[in-house]
Amino acid sequence: MSAVIGQKCPDLGVSEWVQGAPTSLEKEKDHIVLVEVFQVNCPGCFMHAIPEAIDIYNKYKDDGVRVLGIATAFEDFDKNTLENLKMLAETGEVIGETKNALSMYGQLQDGSKLPFKIPFPLGMDNLTKVDGNVSQDQIMKFIYAQLPEFDSQPEDYRNQIIQRVKDHFKSKEYSAETFEKFSLQGTPSTILIDRKGILRDVSFGQSGPLEPMIKKLLAE
Repeated sequence: MSAVIGQKCPDLGVSEWVQGAPTSLEKEKDHIVLVEVFQVNCPGCFMHAIPEAIDIYNKYKDDGVRVLGIATAFEDFDKNTLENLKMLAETGEVIGETKNALSMYGQLQDGSKLPFKIPFPLGMDNLTKVDGNVSQDQIMKFIYAQLPEFDSQPEDYRNQIIQRVKDHFKSKEYSAETFEKFSLQGTPSTILIDRKGILRDVSFGQSGPLEPMIKKLLAE
């Protein structure tokens, strides 16, 4: 079941909760739920998105807002692993490009550890091994989710996009359930669900209006 804004939100795909009690959207009903989707090897996730999610958690945890972190993988499958997520949760240690970027900006302790503790539950997206083979229908569904106006584009451009998507699927080692169910474009991404379990927003990158949206949901 694919997620559609304005409709009942499907549950998250989680292979393992590495921090906090195992949960689900059904268990979180009657709460506003913010899901922060990140990759362990994603500098922007740790420089901007996760600190923002922590700020939301600290401000609104007593007002019925739940924050959940889901680590996914759509690239760098050797780094965006369950093992590295567990290490992050247990020790605060980061790896790869995240470590390099945070170190460059002087944002690490002891050379490799975050200066802050992520306080909310953390789970790993449900990854399934794939062989790179994909049908034309799957390719077009992926394209339309990202480019609704695809059919109105010039033929040369459409052919380029189709080839890029084919190459993308060929390079994939795993299919990530939550990432694909919500048609995410990358990380960091946020998923926002209201108290009735309705999906209200899915955003990629810098989420400036996130706090105003949460305030609006709290007022409903």
